[in-house]
Amino acid sequence: MGQKDSDLDKIKQLIDIMKENDLVEIEIKHDDDKIFLKRSDPHAQPVAGIPIVAHNGPPAQSVTAMGQNNCALEAQSQQQQDTLEQIKAPIVGTLYATPSPDSEPYVEVGSHVEPKTVVCIIEAMKVMNEIKAETEGTIAQISVNNGQAVEYGQVLFKVKPD
Repeated sequence: MGQKDSDLDKIKQLIDIMKENDLVEIEIKHDDDKIFLKRSDPHAQPVAGIPIVAHNGPPAQSVTAMGQNNCALEAQSQQQQDTLEQIKAPIVGTLYATPSPDSEPYVEVGSHVEPKTVVCIIEAMKVMNEIKAETEGTIAQISVNNGQAVEYGQVLFKVKPD
């Protein structure tokens, strides 16, 4: 969580730099990381009109009804998340979802796993460590990307128990 807060602070600093220097776009690349920020042209004339507010609900719903529906959906979603088991990274390293670059992933959403099923590999100090499910069920969510650096205890997969 600390890393996300740090990244957010850096992005806010970049936005401040853009405003101070009257920049419209900024792109920064560092190794495999890339960030691209673009803001509206500060010299453009504002268009008079009614502000547009986007929402996903049907237009006939009232704000109160939408709020109640969203709260109910969030509670239901949280309840479903609570029933999922987590497969966490036992070590720090680089996650590989496939045994080799040209092969299929070990698991995908919907794959059935058993306790001894290999779900990924984490490379740490040039050693490839097979990570096993250690639970039985169906992969409901994959929380990381192939080639992504992972931290100890980071959630890699969520499994719906059988």
